[in-house]
Amino acid sequence: MRAHLRALFRLILRIFFRRIEVSGLEHVPRDGPVILVLNHPSGLIDPAFLLCFTPRRVSLLAKAPLFRMPVIGWFCRALEAIPVHRRQDTGADPAQNRETFDTARRVLARGGAIGLFPEGTSHSEAKLRPMKTGAARIALGAAAGLPRATPLRIVPAGLYYRAKRTFRSAALLHFGEPFAVEPVELAPGEEPPAGPVRALTARIEQALGGVTLQAGHVEALALVARAERIVSTQDDAPSNPPTLEQEFILRRRLIAGYEIAREQQPERFAALAARIDRYEAALAAAGLDPRRLAPRSFTLARVARYVAKAGMVLLLLLPAGLVGTAVHYPAYRVVGFVATGMAKGEEDALASIKVLAAMLLFPLTWAGLATASVLWRGVREGVVALLVAPLLAYAALVFVERLDRIVGGARALGLFAFRRWAFLRLLAERKGIQQEILALGREIGLTATS
Repeated sequence: MRAHLRALFRLILRIFFRRIEVSGLEHVPRDGPVILVLNHPSGLIDPAFLLCFTPRRVSLLAKAPLFRMPVIGWFCRALEAIPVHRRQDTGADPAQNRETFDTARRVLARGGAIGLFPEGTSHSEAKLRPMKTGAARIALGAAAGLPRATPLRIVPAGLYYRAKRTFRSAALLHFGEPFAVEPVELAPGEEPPAGPVRALTARIEQALGGVTLQAGHVEALALVARAERIVSTQDDAPSNPPTLEQEFILRRRLIAGYEIAREQQPERFAALAARIDRYEAALAAAGLDPRRLAPRSFTLARVARYVAKAGMVLLLLLPAGLVGTAVHYPAYRVVGFVATGMAKGEEDALASIKVLAAMLLFPLTWAGLATASVLWRGVREGVVALLVAPLLAYAALVFVERLDRIVGGARALGLFAFRRWAFLRLLAERKGIQQEILALGREIGLTATS
């Protein structure tokens, strides 16, 4: 059952995110007791990533209210999650956490792995929230009962979402260097002392800081995202675009430069930030994706190949794509409406609600299509409709994405061909901003691309 659920969740994640990358897998020990600690930016999506892409069996610690929810509670029990009783949850009894800690320690004692989120709750803040002490208490309690030859290791993992609330965005799960837990002497049933708990909690926080993207405020992350797009865009569309790990590392460097430049050269920093905003606004006004601002892509041979390939793809996908879009567009719109209403502005919950709503509404759409086919033509046609409907949904997804890329390419080509001066002005401004970012980085002792 667990393997089937992992396969289902992996498929759902691959549909919701256009691009998923996992790095640092070599840092996850293949055997022995392990605690995986993660940041928590996106509700139920975060544990799904850990369950689906960690190269070993993991028991997750999850808040107790999830176990009382329809469907989600069943998933939690089927995946062997361990309930955590938080003080802020209605009807919670934190005294029950002794059983939680004992269960987690038993998993570790038999050489298993557990995963938890030391921040305690998901959020959309620009930096990590203060760490709860549960991870350290579980680790020290478990380590005290293990043989010296079997060290307990903690692996920090960072989740990086390019745009966590957006359908078909990108996500990176990065595992950092593990470290061993230094055991303390404990009598049977004794809880770890406060000093070692605080010290280990601080070390966990430091380790998580090394695998996550953090800034002083959300606006800083937004500006750095725009700067990263400018710095990483080249005159020629690369055949091998940067990996998400490279993108993440570049954004971390830019954040470091952001903090120093804002403090040391505030006027120059403000002028550069305003220039980046104007450039992005000009791209938006022209309807251009910054990656399309690549003049070397517009040679006659490349344009001819692109047009031929795009035309063939559209021709092949057009019938199924149009039917699939017509059938599934109502459910797609309802998912967005329901998620926006239920999330109430909480971005960390939006993606989770979208996924849950889609898991309900799209199968209902397929069931409705099959029922209509049964009533219209018969049972056999109904079965065929039920089997074909998911394929139509996938065809619609591919068709809409391809069409969007083709429209974006056509806009860039039109600007290049008929308003060359505007295209070249945007290109020159991008190069100017790139040079200014690199020059400022050199002056403050950082380089964005090293």
